[in-house]
Amino acid sequence: MRGWKAVLAGIGGLVVVAVLYAVIVPPELLRVGAGYSAKITCSAEALQGRDPDEVLETDVQAPGNPLLRAFWVSTDRRAGRVRAAFAGIIAPTTAEERVGLGCATYPDGNLADAGDQSAPPAPGPSKSAALWPTGSKTDLTGQGRFDAVLRDDALTGPGMRAVVVIKDGKLVAERYGDGFDAATPLLGWSMTKTVTAALVGTAIEAGKLRMDQSDLLPEWQGDDRAKITVAQLMSMSSGLRFNEDYGDVSDVTRMLYLEPDMAQFAASQPLDHPPGTHFSYSSGTAVLLSRIWQNAVGDTSTALAWPRRKLFDPLGMSSATLETDASGTFVGSSYLYATARDWARFGQFLLQDGKWDGRQLLPAEFVQRMHAPAPTDGVYGQGMTWLAGPSDQQKAGDDARFGLPADTYWLEGHDGQTVTVIPSADMVVVRMGLTPSDLNYRPQKLVAALLDAAKATAHASSNIPSNSAEDR
Repeated sequence: MRGWKAVLAGIGGLVVVAVLYAVIVPPELLRVGAGYSAKITCSAEALQGRDPDEVLETDVQAPGNPLLRAFWVSTDRRAGRVRAAFAGIIAPTTAEERVGLGCATYPDGNLADAGDQSAPPAPGPSKSAALWPTGSKTDLTGQGRFDAVLRDDALTGPGMRAVVVIKDGKLVAERYGDGFDAATPLLGWSMTKTVTAALVGTAIEAGKLRMDQSDLLPEWQGDDRAKITVAQLMSMSSGLRFNEDYGDVSDVTRMLYLEPDMAQFAASQPLDHPPGTHFSYSSGTAVLLSRIWQNAVGDTSTALAWPRRKLFDPLGMSSATLETDASGTFVGSSYLYATARDWARFGQFLLQDGKWDGRQLLPAEFVQRMHAPAPTDGVYGQGMTWLAGPSDQQKAGDDARFGLPADTYWLEGHDGQTVTVIPSADMVVVRMGLTPSDLNYRPQKLVAALLDAAKATAHASSNIPSNSAEDR
């Protein structure tokens, strides 16, 4: 018995030592999990008004790594802070809300930086009684065919949180999941990259930046990275090394959850290919573009106010909040929250080639270039759009097998976020949700069904007998 007690005591001692070591030097994977848990919970509570425990369970833990189930969060709503840690004590990380900028994680623990950042806050969804897109009113009269499509759960997909359909510039149908509505800002994930491309366009339109501009960052001086141009970054052909794998500690998860200065981390990566010769999808690239356009437009306060002043307010995207990292760089790869109706406004803006309410906010040729094929990849656009819908292996022309027009292009984000733009049909479809990729949901089927509904509605309208005096 004394021997067994000694063995058990030894094992217990090792466990205590292991726990103490994990507390003092937590593994990076646990730090990533804590950063993710804190960030998503903080943003959902601050921007969506949701219960943090429900967000932790449904958004963080349910669809992802089982390890995430062992993270606990605590909130300080008065301070706008959320703390997450493995088993409540290991790898603690805090996310904090800033005025107008949503939440950021502070992996280095320097929460004092949070107080130095602010931007004009989102005024919230429009209270105007005018019809969308000018206001918040909708008139769905005669749109029963669209509504029938949206009532089909197989088409809207598992985890659907919002679908909004725009036809001929009018909101013709919408549906929301339980707990969400037209006033709920929703996270676009990588759809944010396309908004970043438009913000680059606003800096170019203001004469602050050029597509062919090189020598973009001081830390690149003296090596071949200085040859990288804005255009190459916009088409994901910078040649910079960046591992975009998720589910482990990779470049993208390290950047998003372990680095207080994301752009500095992305900029430090070496070249794997000569600039302009190789396509490589990279969230680091979008964050670099944020840092570059922010540097170009002026001082910190000017840059932090720029998205609202130059894009969100002119488009009426009054719910939109683009979040920054701890250093004040917009996380242009991932972190834009906006209502489904405001994502639809952005899609309609692209469909109209950069024109809105009679104003040409971006040159038409710039917006058209955004969805022209990148020189190094036929399925990716030159302004961070996709030329085919989500699939296991995206290829140019994939959408044709669903019956979608050849000019269809997409904004696409993690867990089932899409905005579909179809210029030839004058249609925009927004679909938001929590739909992990392993469920193999394909929004192309939804869009195709809505196109059929549009054709049927137009045909029925053309066959309505006229009651005009002339016809009588």
